[in-house]
Amino acid sequence: MSIDRRPRPSFTARASRLLANTSAGRRTAALSAELRTRRVPLHWTNLFGVVALASVVVLFVTGFLLMFWYTPSGTRVVYDGPYLPLAGAEMSKALRSTLAISFEVPGGLLIRQAHHWAGLLLPAALLLQLAVTFFTGAFRRPRRLSWLLLFGLGLTALLGGWSGYALPDDMLSGTGLRIVEGIVLGIPVVGTWLSALLFGGEFPGRIIENLYPIHVAIVPVLLVLLLAARWRSAYVNRPAQFAAPGRTEERIVGVPVLPNLAARAGGLFAIVTAAILLVGATVTISPVWLYGPSSPGDASAGSQPDWYTGFLDGALRLIPPGWEVEWLGRTWTLAVLVPLAVIGLFLVAVAAYPFVEEWITGDHRDHHLLDRPRNEPTRTGIGVAGLLFYGVLWGAASADLVATHFHVAVESVVAAYQVLAVAGPPLAFWVTRRVCLALQKRDRDILLHGYETGRIVRLPGGEYVELHARVDADEQARLAGPVAAHPADARPDQDGRLRLSERLRAVLSRAYFEDRLEPVPPDARQTEHDGQVGGGRTDEAIAQERAGAA
Repeated sequence: MSIDRRPRPSFTARASRLLANTSAGRRTAALSAELRTRRVPLHWTNLFGVVALASVVVLFVTGFLLMFWYTPSGTRVVYDGPYLPLAGAEMSKALRSTLAISFEVPGGLLIRQAHHWAGLLLPAALLLQLAVTFFTGAFRRPRRLSWLLLFGLGLTALLGGWSGYALPDDMLSGTGLRIVEGIVLGIPVVGTWLSALLFGGEFPGRIIENLYPIHVAIVPVLLVLLLAARWRSAYVNRPAQFAAPGRTEERIVGVPVLPNLAARAGGLFAIVTAAILLVGATVTISPVWLYGPSSPGDASAGSQPDWYTGFLDGALRLIPPGWEVEWLGRTWTLAVLVPLAVIGLFLVAVAAYPFVEEWITGDHRDHHLLDRPRNEPTRTGIGVAGLLFYGVLWGAASADLVATHFHVAVESVVAAYQVLAVAGPPLAFWVTRRVCLALQKRDRDILLHGYETGRIVRLPGGEYVELHARVDADEQARLAGPVAAHPADARPDQDGRLRLSERLRAVLSRAYFEDRLEPVPPDARQTEHDGQVGGGRTDEAIAQERAGAA
């Protein structure tokens, strides 16, 4: 006689039930339920965050594997590996282990090159994120902390890339370290002490041993902490979105985080990871076996830093030679101090801009709707000027290669970059601002009169007019001009005194809102209709006019 028995739950089902009854399981279930109801707007700029995350994961995985074979030591050894052109050459253990990874470890070259390509991609993704955040105004309250965290991620990526760039200890990285030593020694008073601290004595000292903990411990910890803090900030604050029908400061239109957004991000994450591995497997990067071992007395001709640190090298090349002054019994090398000061002020200005703009405009409200760059011409002009300045410094790092490739004097190339660095940003600001205002006027005309169709009709009175297509609701939300805003007035303090800071703020505020267009009222816009608009008249009005004339 058969007896029906209940099927015994599987191990995973029992473990899931036990986990669900714990406090951690209940919190996880509550978080999952919340993420299924939380809406996130979709926009193509969201891909930069996924690209950055994929680069970080590839860096962590490949870096962890490389730790098993890399030897962070400057001790000199004689190479006896399979790469015959370097047979018998004296080199450090760091370079010897790097060559072993490239030629002797199965898959080592793929891991090493994927690690390098991911290190090049991460700063690019973060820089694009910074640009999108800046030009759309996503740095305003309540996301000012998120801007600082993103800026910190960019600096951390630069630190990680620079420290990893020197670890192979080949001729190219040795030339870069020589430049760093010269910059540090050029700092008055503390330069010698800083050089001894960084290099552990005379060049090259123990630079490999000193940079290795920074690259494998400090930088990863900082990346994890900054990413966690940025995700926490994004979770607490609602996501920003572009204007569209139904979207307001309080209402978000988008897809649920689970499963829609997670599936999209996961697919893009897999694509970016696969692309990095594919490039690492097919495109050579950092062929240290061609550069040879580092030598303190030699320098690599045509050496170039990785792209993300090029602006630092370019700043050094733009300073005219012989910039030195004698003061307080010391020689102050302006060729080093001026680039350090300019780069430092530039980075401080980027980090502090959200706070400066809020102080100038007097806008302390929370913003959950993003701006179109053309609707904020002053901010957009400042951003383009900053990008041009960065680009000039970046291009100046390759002034010697530009001279050799285009057969011009290197002095002429440097002089051209010097002029661009000084005159380029103000000109870029003015041109960008005028272009933004012109685009605003075009959008305003479309909102008032509709799109041009190219159809010309003749009215009974003999007048020829062009029919304009009406603008639908979605397009109206996109073309809507800037919100109404006015310059901040200088306000006296409690004692009735008008402080200099308030006067400066009033002047800057008037300059910020100069030539600002007023928004088009909703009742003046051309709304969606079956017909068309011609010279401000609908098809029905034109038909009535023709009938009356008949």
